[in-house]
Amino acid sequence: MKKTTQFLLVAVAFLCTTVMMAQSTISGTIVEQGTDLPLLGANIIEKGTSNGVTADFDGNFTLQTKSSSGEIIITYVGYTTKTLSFSGDADLGNVELESSQIGLEEVQIIASVAVDRKTPVAVSTIKSEDISLKLSTQEFPEILKSTPGVYATRAGGGYGDGRINLRGFDSENVAVMINGVPVNDMENGRVYWSNWAGLGDVTSSMQVQRGLGASKVAVPSVGGTINIITKSTDAEKGGNVFSSIANDGYLKYGMTYSTGLTDKGFAATVSASKISGNGFVDGTEFFGYNYFISLSQQLSDNHRLSFTAFGAQQEHGQRFNRSTIAELQDTDSGPQKANKDWGYKNGEIYHQSYNFYHKPQMSINHLWNINDHSALSTAFYASFGSGGGRRDEGSKIGSAEYRIGGTGLQPIDFDRIVEENKANGVAGSSDIISSSRNSHEWYGILSSYKNTINDNLVISGGLDARYYIGSHWYEVDDLLGGDFFLDNETDTFAFGKPLRVGDKYNKDYDGIVNRYGVFGQAEYQVNDYLNLFMAGDISNTNYKQKEFMNNEITGTRSSVGVDFFGFSIKGGGNYNLDVNNNIFVNIGYFSKAPFLDSVFLDEDGIEPNQDAENEKVFSAELGYGFRGEKLSANVNIYHTKWLDKTYSGFIPTGDEPVFYNLLGIDALHQGIEVDFRFKATDYLTLTGMASLGDWKWKSNVSASVRDQEGDEVDFIEVYAKDLKVGDAAQTTFALGADYKLATRSNIYIDYNFAGDNYSSYDVTNRGSADLPDVWKLPDFGLFDVGLRHTFEMGAFEATLNGKINNVFNTEYISDANDVDGTSATALVYYGPGRTYSVGLRLEF
Repeated sequence: MKKTTQFLLVAVAFLCTTVMMAQSTISGTIVEQGTDLPLLGANIIEKGTSNGVTADFDGNFTLQTKSSSGEIIITYVGYTTKTLSFSGDADLGNVELESSQIGLEEVQIIASVAVDRKTPVAVSTIKSEDISLKLSTQEFPEILKSTPGVYATRAGGGYGDGRINLRGFDSENVAVMINGVPVNDMENGRVYWSNWAGLGDVTSSMQVQRGLGASKVAVPSVGGTINIITKSTDAEKGGNVFSSIANDGYLKYGMTYSTGLTDKGFAATVSASKISGNGFVDGTEFFGYNYFISLSQQLSDNHRLSFTAFGAQQEHGQRFNRSTIAELQDTDSGPQKANKDWGYKNGEIYHQSYNFYHKPQMSINHLWNINDHSALSTAFYASFGSGGGRRDEGSKIGSAEYRIGGTGLQPIDFDRIVEENKANGVAGSSDIISSSRNSHEWYGILSSYKNTINDNLVISGGLDARYYIGSHWYEVDDLLGGDFFLDNETDTFAFGKPLRVGDKYNKDYDGIVNRYGVFGQAEYQVNDYLNLFMAGDISNTNYKQKEFMNNEITGTRSSVGVDFFGFSIKGGGNYNLDVNNNIFVNIGYFSKAPFLDSVFLDEDGIEPNQDAENEKVFSAELGYGFRGEKLSANVNIYHTKWLDKTYSGFIPTGDEPVFYNLLGIDALHQGIEVDFRFKATDYLTLTGMASLGDWKWKSNVSASVRDQEGDEVDFIEVYAKDLKVGDAAQTTFALGADYKLATRSNIYIDYNFAGDNYSSYDVTNRGSADLPDVWKLPDFGLFDVGLRHTFEMGAFEATLNGKINNVFNTEYISDANDVDGTSATALVYYGPGRTYSVGLRLEF
């Protein structure tokens, strides 16, 4: 018996030793081919087993195999699968996964994707996996709310009405690029996110380059660049169908299908979805159709041609007019949902404020791989926008007297107005519904050449040329029971004719913008540690205005062309102290053209503002990064000085408006940003960021007030020095936790805080040094929670997503306009309360 026991112990020991000797340790880093961006969450599985791990936030992995030799399979959504052999312990180094999207290479050449520990800019990258997990029913910009320097809100709360500020700069001064193509409005620089409401379905990755950025366009941005890369043609055959439901009648469903790459080098991917709902805010019903198509053809070994088109046709009710806090608190639906811009007509919901727009964008991209060292990528693009926003004329629609229930925030009684308009007879309608119409045609070419001179030096340069014509007019939509409408303020209104449905009035003009320029960039890898970067551009912007409706002269009038020469120069370097630590610095200066509405102060006029000047910006930034096995962190310090900010407009006084043009008004935006990601365990990952800004106006200015003929009629002084810049939280921080419940299931919790948020205000109203400071909104913090579970469902791979935003239904003010520095008169929007969504996606 004793010998038998000894024999068994020896056998077990031998077996354990054999098993231990049979195991291997395989490690490596999973990165994207061409950019070296780490692929967080890539799956690494030992072939023939269920033994596997996922890559951490830096793409690193360590796998203890069950055998001493064999194969591992590496997979990641949107990338081709890679199988590698192993024998014994091995460090595989960087393992590059190639995107399964054909056409991504030429897009990345144009879009200038920043590379970690190499490109000297502050950058945050969000992959499609995170977008699909966290976007839910939020507005597309809100996916960035946990990014340093970002303040994103839903503004009025209507579908697509979201807005974003970056380091205190609004969308006019933040470049938004889709596949490297700029989409900021050519006349005023704004971004209307309702035009891109379907981006959440088709975005492959989104990169926020804060500050000067590395984008290759001839006109720079002040606050930073949001670089959105859409999905391209997929080389693998397959697709998915998806559907989601949410609060307030939200319903979305759609599909995506890819043919895969044929033997003849052709591939196609299409995506479409429909969305509808009642809206969280009263009177913000919406519906829309999102679509995307991408075609790719490999013409030869060196030439590839691709075509991409996408858009979102949508209509939605709006909360356009703000209210005081007291008004909103005294409502049945509560301040978060209350809205004064809707009512009932013929027993159905009818909107005072309503937005409708369709802006398809299409591009043809050509990639020419000239040789092993150089490539030329060229995009020809076009966009055709059409739509508008509903407005009203008259005094009854906005009056509390014409509300159901007789109070200011109850629904509008449109039926009563219709009956009174009918009774007016020959006097016509007292109130009508009209729309501010806007349409445009936009054509452009963006061409970028890249040449790897040697292992150390890469140069690139190109052409950025755009032509834009935007048409703007007011149009009568609904006479509300009457036969016509007469303007009571101007007897020559619309050439003295009564207005009927379809007639134009108030304004009818075209804004025409021609912009062209060239840019160049050089990257020099001095050694394994130091990478230097230098870039510059020159451009010319030409503005014209055509006016078709003038109260004194019937016919068309055209302005002369007004040119503004611009340039920028920026440079910097990144130094990798060791495998864990790096520092970078960048500095830049640029001069850019003012916007059209600062060149032509009068929409009905053709005389340019002779005092319009270029805006000048100086910016410098210092950054530090740490990349460890468990911890990844960044610290950035920035200093941006805005010189000669364009600030102009008109003051309606009597029969003729007067105009002002403030020169020499400066602002200083500076601050510090910190963000980190910590892999506490194999199951738990923690994230966080803090952003502390100090944004102030830095000068008092004075200016002449002039009439339409250019004669001085008044003089104004503005006391802006040391006033806080408004309209965005200057202090933000976020904390997040992602816990892996199982191999293919995870739950996450996010907390976002916003403080030191000062109201937006008209700086020209600060005409006295004794006025109180701008009203500061109350600080607030919000919790979001979500769950994702992936499982097999017959022949499909299914993913179930669930999310709750603002878990504790926190009541907070997200946006405010200051009137006199007090909360009593401030006009505000409340942010949404608790919302939820549940979605299912089936892959095939």
